Amino acid sequence: MTARILKHKKSIVTTFMILAIASAVVQFGVPVNHDMVDYLPDDAPSIEATDIMDEEFDGDVANTRVMMKDISTQEALTFKEDLEAVDGVSEVTWLDDVIDIRTPIEMADTDTVESYYENGNALFSFHIEEGKEVEATDAIYELIGDENAMSGDALDTAISQEMTGQESMNAALILVPIIILILLLSTRSWIEPVFFLTAIGVSVLINLGTNIFIGEISFITQAVAPILQLAVSLDYAIFLLHSFDDYRKETADPKEAMQLAMKRSFPAIAASASTTFFGFTALTFMEFGLGADLGLNLVKGILLSFVSVMIFLPALTLMFYKWIDKTQHKQFLPSVYKVGKYVMKLRIPALLIVMILIVPSFLAQSQTNFLYGTGGHPEDTRAGSDEAEIEDTFGKFTPMVLLVPNGDIAREEELVQELDGLNDVKSVVSYVNTVGAGIPPEYLDDSETEQFFSENYSRITLNTTTDTEGDEAFALVDKVRAIADDYYGDDYLALGESVTLYDMKDIVEQDNTVVNLLTVAAIAIVLLITFRSISIPVVLLLTIQSAVWINLAVPYFTDSPLVYVGYLIISTVQLAATVDYAILLTENYTENRKEMKAMDAIKKTINEKVFSIGVSASILSSVGFILWATSTDPIVSSIGLLLGRGALLAFLLVVLFLPALLLVFDRFIEKTTWKPNFYKGK
Repeated sequence: MTARILKHKKSIVTTFMILAIASAVVQFGVPVNHDMVDYLPDDAPSIEATDIMDEEFDGDVANTRVMMKDISTQEALTFKEDLEAVDGVSEVTWLDDVIDIRTPIEMADTDTVESYYENGNALFSFHIEEGKEVEATDAIYELIGDENAMSGDALDTAISQEMTGQESMNAALILVPIIILILLLSTRSWIEPVFFLTAIGVSVLINLGTNIFIGEISFITQAVAPILQLAVSLDYAIFLLHSFDDYRKETADPKEAMQLAMKRSFPAIAASASTTFFGFTALTFMEFGLGADLGLNLVKGILLSFVSVMIFLPALTLMFYKWIDKTQHKQFLPSVYKVGKYVMKLRIPALLIVMILIVPSFLAQSQTNFLYGTGGHPEDTRAGSDEAEIEDTFGKFTPMVLLVPNGDIAREEELVQELDGLNDVKSVVSYVNTVGAGIPPEYLDDSETEQFFSENYSRITLNTTTDTEGDEAFALVDKVRAIADDYYGDDYLALGESVTLYDMKDIVEQDNTVVNLLTVAAIAIVLLITFRSISIPVVLLLTIQSAVWINLAVPYFTDSPLVYVGYLIISTVQLAATVDYAILLTENYTENRKEMKAMDAIKKTINEKVFSIGVSASILSSVGFILWATSTDPIVSSIGLLLGRGALLAFLLVVLFLPALLLVFDRFIEKTTWKPNFYKGK
């Protein structure tokens, strides 16, 4: 197989380059979905409720708000007409929709009036059509100028659409030079880093292009997957070319050297790719589609990277190996460090510290204050300052909609009165308190009743004062559902952003258990096969899982809210991506252990492998911290921070904690490993 690959090297390189170029063009035609709600399963209660409301009513739930300052009621009515004229905008709601403003507004219910008009400031709620968020919000900004304010879901989506692609490019522009610098410091040729990046870059482009067959990808996948694929699989290329470099010293024939390098590096690359592949596969089992979307892309990416390194890179290297020879330089950093004896002096403190941290970290990482939406915008942005300004004037505003069976006006009136009495409900908009329970709907024109009644349902809108999520918001969802249940049993439907996030919370918390168990089980099986040992997988997983728990516990101890999607993804990604460090160190240790005592073997292993592990960890950590620094999206940013910190923690635990465990359990490992052939001398 290796001989056949090398024989057809020109055809292979040409084929891969054509595929990469075609994929680079095709990937621009892949739609990017910025709406997290679309990734909830169809049977989620809020999604079913939304589908039914779309069938029953023409109007949509408001997803944007605009506040106009220093405006009279007449000017507000004129502005409302201008807003309705914006392409993509519908269902504009203001004070005139809930009271007759031809009569003095002082006579109307104070809470109702203050929900729309206060101290000369008018607040308009409206819906922006899906797919027109960017154009509509740009037009509205032009309409309202710099002095007025806008906020809402549609604006969040528009900002995400405009920023994600640009921020991914910014991250790549910073990241690639850093990776090249790290690789230059760790290699002996100026051109070698180009070979590494070309091999993985080609697989990244092909991965992006093949998304055309999936139909669409999420904005999280667009921002994270290509960079993560590059960082995680770059090691495969490094393994192969370092082996090739070693064999070039033993044989004069580059072709023979490459064949030997491919054979020697295949098991290490296959084991490394397998743990990452199966770890990412666990994400595809998430019921919340965002994780499945990212998981599928990462699984596809790892597979393509493996194929590229084992087929394309050998062919490319043999075509241009003379460039490597011509661009040789003295290695800037030594690949072997005599630090093993110093590291082993720290084994007892390392064991104690991790053992002390592991239980509180495990408990704390699930008790963090989680966010299930995006968590809002920083206040130093226009969107953030606008949102704060609207809240300062009108308070928080999270509309919730109830659909109840129509036809029983008296029961509906009782329900509305009870809902209106809830502390976190500022006002309720329904037929019974807007038109009047005493006026039969059939006496009125359809235009006056269509926003309240459909063929089967009566629509009640609650203007609530909670955040879109959190304990208070979710408690209110529970209360509203309980009250509706008292009146209508299971025959009611609830929807709105807080209801959707409540459903999202339920689903992703269930996903967390499933994904973590699948990840650990899949990686454990790969490690079991790789090391033919019962104990080594336990030791390796304990090391990396401890790093994951400590990493995810930091937000709890620093009282920083964490986007749950980021937490869920990183708990899998960090484990799958950094277990390679533990594999590399343990493989070398078990080989050295065949020739020397445990202490000598572990010292030699640390001396030989701390540099390689450090290079991998520094690349992955750089990827994380750059994503964190360059992204304004809270989900992408939180994934970046967790990944950057997680890679550093994994490096520290693999270098300090894992050697201590291997030493402590040396005899147990020998007894639970098939044919370990450990050194028996004194």
